[in-house]
Amino acid sequence: MSKQASKTFLVTGGAGFIGSAVIRYLINETDAQVVNVDKLTYAGNLESLAEVADSDRYHFEQVDICNQDHIERLYRQYTPDCVMHLAAESHVDRSISGPAEFIHTNIYGTYVMLNTAYQYWSRLEEANRSRFRFHHISTDEVYGSLGETGLFTETTNYDPSSPYSASKASSDHLVRAWHRTYGLPVVLTNCSNNYGPYQFPEKLIPLMILKALDGKPLPVYGKGDQVRDWLHVEDHAQALYRVVTEGKVGETYNIGGNNEKTNLEVVKTLCAILDELVPDHPNGIENYEQLITYVEDRPGHDQRYAIDASKINNDLGWSPAETFESGIRKTVHWYLDNREWWQHVLDGSYQGERLGLGQGK
Repeated sequence: MSKQASKTFLVTGGAGFIGSAVIRYLINETDAQVVNVDKLTYAGNLESLAEVADSDRYHFEQVDICNQDHIERLYRQYTPDCVMHLAAESHVDRSISGPAEFIHTNIYGTYVMLNTAYQYWSRLEEANRSRFRFHHISTDEVYGSLGETGLFTETTNYDPSSPYSASKASSDHLVRAWHRTYGLPVVLTNCSNNYGPYQFPEKLIPLMILKALDGKPLPVYGKGDQVRDWLHVEDHAQALYRVVTEGKVGETYNIGGNNEKTNLEVVKTLCAILDELVPDHPNGIENYEQLITYVEDRPGHDQRYAIDASKINNDLGWSPAETFESGIRKTVHWYLDNREWWQHVLDGSYQGERLGLGQGK
């Protein structure tokens, strides 16, 4: 892909899992200037950006997106061409036990980002106005749950189940309203479950890897028969860049990995790879599957998500490079090779519990 020499990208949530992948891609694969805007909550980790932190095209600002004065200052100071809005509270379990933080950050924070973007954009000269984009990054969870068949498309009705997905649905509606009412040039994306390097270990795949290595029980919700479509985070980062630079204003693009797996299939796959790569099993077990423990399901747990990504494939020529088999193996290798990164996470406030719901029964 041709390099974009002149654009400045303002990325909110850039120290998070997906945001850091986007920034690594922008610095390593384009000539863009990149401004990382992150509050540095528990899930934000600047160590995920160590490989690009010394670039003279990378700038970090520790700012809360809910603080309008600070956000206005960033627009004035950096004059971005593209805003990629990823900052969000994102863990379903935590939203169930503490929804207020999700409402504040995901809804009010998105309002602040939109309001300041509109004020900034409306004052730009015409040439700069025409190339400005506000890219809102969202989730397939806004669509609710599928039955055994069918796929989410860009026209699927919204039917969120959790406070998290409801807050993201609300923010999606705000973004579309700012486009339709004020003309703000926006694009939206809704993605399936991401996995890969630098993922905070509250999420399924890194949580299972680290617990298995420690010989601890691997908690699987219910029967483990919930189905998710898995997307490697580096494939996602490339797709997001494609959308913000080439997508049609006002359009939504669903981004999926074409990898439907039950949660139990994912955990068993991880166990098999670890049996191969780390055969010295902890605590006298014969294989890692022995650690699987079924725990009480969480409230409102959607049964199946699956993305139809044909629109982004047909319109923008994007498709995922990783299969689940190639991506999951790379991911396990990464966690085995980067113990220092996740050990720093575990040494802090997060100790591998099910955040928001306490320990499984």
